[in-house]
Amino acid sequence: MSAAVMPRHARHTDGLMRSIYLPRTADALAFAMSTYGIPLLVLATTRSAALTGAAFALEWLPRLAAFGWAGSIVDRHGAGVVFHLASLGRALALAAGAVLLHYHPSGTAATATVMVLAATTGVLTEFSYIAAETAGAAAGRRAGRQAHRVQAVLLGIDQTSTLAGPALAGVLLLAGPPPMLAVITVLSLLAALLALRTPPSPVAPARAPKGQSGAGLLTGWRTIRSLPALGWLVTGLTLSNLATGLFQAAGPVIVVQHFGQSTTAVGLVWSAAAAATLLAVTICRFAIDRLGLWPVGAACAALASLACLAAAQAPDYLSYLALVAVLMAADGGMTVVLRTLRSRLIPAEKFGSTLSATILILLLPFPVAGVLTALTPPDALGHVITVCAALQALGLFCAFARLRTDPALRT
Repeated sequence: MSAAVMPRHARHTDGLMRSIYLPRTADALAFAMSTYGIPLLVLATTRSAALTGAAFALEWLPRLAAFGWAGSIVDRHGAGVVFHLASLGRALALAAGAVLLHYHPSGTAATATVMVLAATTGVLTEFSYIAAETAGAAAGRRAGRQAHRVQAVLLGIDQTSTLAGPALAGVLLLAGPPPMLAVITVLSLLAALLALRTPPSPVAPARAPKGQSGAGLLTGWRTIRSLPALGWLVTGLTLSNLATGLFQAAGPVIVVQHFGQSTTAVGLVWSAAAAATLLAVTICRFAIDRLGLWPVGAACAALASLACLAAAQAPDYLSYLALVAVLMAADGGMTVVLRTLRSRLIPAEKFGSTLSATILILLLPFPVAGVLTALTPPDALGHVITVCAALQALGLFCAFARLRTDPALRT
């Protein structure tokens, strides 16, 4: 069918596929493989819970430091340009890491290479993520009242990548680190090429401060404070992320050392969680059409709280896998609500800075989770997770109770 006779809806969907969804798919798969593959590599090499937690923290700390710069740069130069350059830079870093690990496959040099690679790719990935989210939000605004459908597709892409990424990284790791890094390099190059099709996004006025991380974060923080609905939801999800982050950081230790499973079983946990989340996102997409944002978000918050408390006391591997899958599926439903709210409320010219501030707040618990994992004896991890699960339940209850009458979540 030619473009001239193609229905308007079909043309719109085809445009989103080429300009938004395909670049996001390649970038998200590269992100998932590196995020879950590197801690697995550290544990397989060192058998150390402390170093595994330290590696997880090292992945996230540089990412957090990059957010202020990323938002400001995306606001000033546009999402497409930043997406392309960040993906290209990550590909070059991964290629260098693969070469170094080929010649130095073990020992101190290999450990140092993996740690540096975790920090470097983490920073570049956050630049590409902020740019991709900004482009996705612009597409959501153009979709109007169907914005949650666009956000559900984007989240579905992320979860599909999380479904495939850990398993693929685990399989490639059997052949050694260089093949795993080579595949992530190819995906990053593909994302860089596809990013050239990303449509231009609104940019900040020329008089805005250039290249100032603090200025971008301050703008984002002020915008969040001016939007109470967004602020309350971010607060609740931040406390929730402390619990989910601890499951991610301590997952290799719990599965391998506590339940006596292999490192491949760690990837299976997160692949199952991603599959459940993908199903939950699809259900939430239609549930929001019928019920609205608040009922769906509140139901997901209640389910996440119950699953997290139960997973902290899981008696065996299979029950742990199932409960983590339920937890992450409920978290995915809340993420659809958050993304839809962001695209509705945040002004387009401030979106990059506000998105950076929002994600920075949401991700602060992750390095904390890595530090907690490194400092906590393996036998005591269950107690720490239980405390964090209680904080999650309290935070989500307060947030959604406050948002019950907010008009931003009633439509």
